[in-house]
Amino acid sequence: MKLIGVSGALAGWKTNVAIHEVLEAAKDLDSTIKTELIDLRDYEVEFARGEPLVVYNEDTWEVVNKIEKADLIVFGTPIYQASITGALKNLLDHFPMDVFKRKVTGIVTTGAVEKHFLVSEYQLKPILSYLKGLVPTSNVFVHNDSYNEENIIVDEDALRRIKALAEEMIFLQQSLNNR
Repeated sequence: MKLIGVSGALAGWKTNVAIHEVLEAAKDLDSTIKTELIDLRDYEVEFARGEPLVVYNEDTWEVVNKIEKADLIVFGTPIYQASITGALKNLLDHFPMDVFKRKVTGIVTTGAVEKHFLVSEYQLKPILSYLKGLVPTSNVFVHNDSYNEENIIVDEDALRRIKALAEEMIFLQQSLNNR
């Protein structure tokens, strides 16, 4: 199986670290899983204009195709102004309606305000569900206080929840594959 982690952060490193932790937890649980982290700041994903993918630049084409080919995907975003990043929303606007059918689509959010954990439930989960993704019950919010000065997650509860997300994602995807 191929697990792609997508970091929708264009600034800072906390979201990248959290997504990386999910990818590592998945590999620890199943050493056959191949993982890749897509950091949106490394790509020039064009603004979605409702045109066919072939008219967009190479970076847009590459990112969309990598994600479409993955078996399961974990999306990460910092929460700014009680919302996901525009970069992540723009990327999601490039996908057709049933792109994630029979694929598990996990969610990791990061932020400084405790109530921002609700953004995954009320914004990102409906988008992924609309795209036919199977969203696990255990999405993860990692508060900024869970990191040390070097942006390493030191909060044991956050790490436990990340591992639980990886476990649920693998279980769900294996169940889908065996049907």
